[in-house]
Amino acid sequence: MLALVAIATALNYLDRTLLGVAAPAMSKELEIGPEVMGLVFAAFSWSYAIAQVPGGVFLDRFGTRITYALALVGWSAFTVCQGFVRSSAALILVRLGLGVAEAPCFPANSRVLIAWFPRAERARANSIYSVGMYFGIGFCSPLLFWMATNWGWRALFWIVGGIGIIFGILWYRLYRDPSEHPWVNEAELALIRADGGVTAKAEPRSFRWSDVSYLARQRSLIGAAIGQFATNSTLVFFLTWFPTYLATERQMDWMKVGLFAMLPFIAASIGVLIGGQVSDRLLRAGRSLTFARKLPVITGLLMSTTITSAIWLESDAAVIAVMSLAFFGQGMSNLGWTLISELAPDRLSGLTGGLFNLCTNLAGIITPIVIGITVGQTGSFYAGLAYIGAMALLGVLSYMFIVDRAERLPNPD
Repeated sequence: MLALVAIATALNYLDRTLLGVAAPAMSKELEIGPEVMGLVFAAFSWSYAIAQVPGGVFLDRFGTRITYALALVGWSAFTVCQGFVRSSAALILVRLGLGVAEAPCFPANSRVLIAWFPRAERARANSIYSVGMYFGIGFCSPLLFWMATNWGWRALFWIVGGIGIIFGILWYRLYRDPSEHPWVNEAELALIRADGGVTAKAEPRSFRWSDVSYLARQRSLIGAAIGQFATNSTLVFFLTWFPTYLATERQMDWMKVGLFAMLPFIAASIGVLIGGQVSDRLLRAGRSLTFARKLPVITGLLMSTTITSAIWLESDAAVIAVMSLAFFGQGMSNLGWTLISELAPDRLSGLTGGLFNLCTNLAGIITPIVIGITVGQTGSFYAGLAYIGAMALLGVLSYMFIVDRAERLPNPD
């Protein structure tokens, strides 16, 4: 089950980040300036954020198996469509569709964590599937840039989208909740339940505005959402503008961009694994659940603030080293979904994840536009990098002073 989630997450992020690889060549062919490209990058997050609550409600109503299968096939089809666009307007429309289709992914991932893993294993499970966020674009970067150079940028969308459609069908055939899986025995179900897992398939729940109001008043949910907004700001920079930064600000040739762009993603992959291991080890060592979940996040966000120092560095190697450290920290801080799996009421896991992702993915709307406008107006990424560092510091403060105790919230009724 964890392997299925990890592959699905890798495809999810690979599909949304292909535009970052294709952007320089696409910008020339379609004559898209940096301000408009900032809007194109942000278009995905507009619909992605808006669809979070409906996606969470759909997840609570129809369950993980059906929701994830439909999402996979849907977002992969929109990825294929990106390979056919001929204008910025068409590209924005397709990116809006991609955002809607991908919306249920992380709420569904959180639901899988709650269902399949006891609390003491949850952070490691989160870190393993989260590697997919970085693995696809990181380890595949040289291949993706080679494909874009030799086959054209359109081929990227056609090939990766086609793979996703096939995997969506495979997901539907293989995924089951623990209580419905033929290979799971009662001893395993008891082990998961004994440490906070929810193995039974949740009863379908209709949407209620009172549920939204209840969740929006919870202090730890608010603090976690602000913190995840902060860490997502760093992530969004690397998923969107980073290749363009290397090609324009650092004046690297295209194949060198493909090689250097890989290194921070590898660092982030290591960071997310270390963050999960540290969190669960702290928990097993007797530290409180709150301390075990918060410490790696705060440490990682502090590391991410170092991205600002790239403004003053002249050496390409030094810049890549700083970017790798900052993205390593972002990987460590990517435990927000583990915390949400601890906090979410068992009958509102989809809605809780949807609201959380709605708030945090405002970073996907704001960050590309802020960087696009500042680059367009100043011809430099300096202000954009300073903005990313400031957001990381905001996340540190939120986790230190707003996030309270990590314990499951009761159902509102």
